[in-house]
Amino acid sequence: MGGTRDTGRPEGEAAADTPYECGVCWAVYDPALGDPYAQVPPGTPFAALPAHWTCPNCDAPKARFMALLA
Repeated sequence: MGGTRDTGRPEGEAAADTPYECGVCWAVYDPALGDPYAQVPPGTPFAALPAHWTCPNCDAPKARFMALLA
């Protein structure tokens, strides 16, 4: 149906509460938890992370993260 799933969002677009996984070390960024290491408060969606944010485990850039879609 026109590129949307049952979520009502365009296909491939993740919800604000979607966790993301690092493609290098498999660490997970969970918006519900934020990132205490980088002082990112809980409730911060992945898309709202600053451009300079990197994986707190291996320093991979945001571009190396993949949405964990159910």
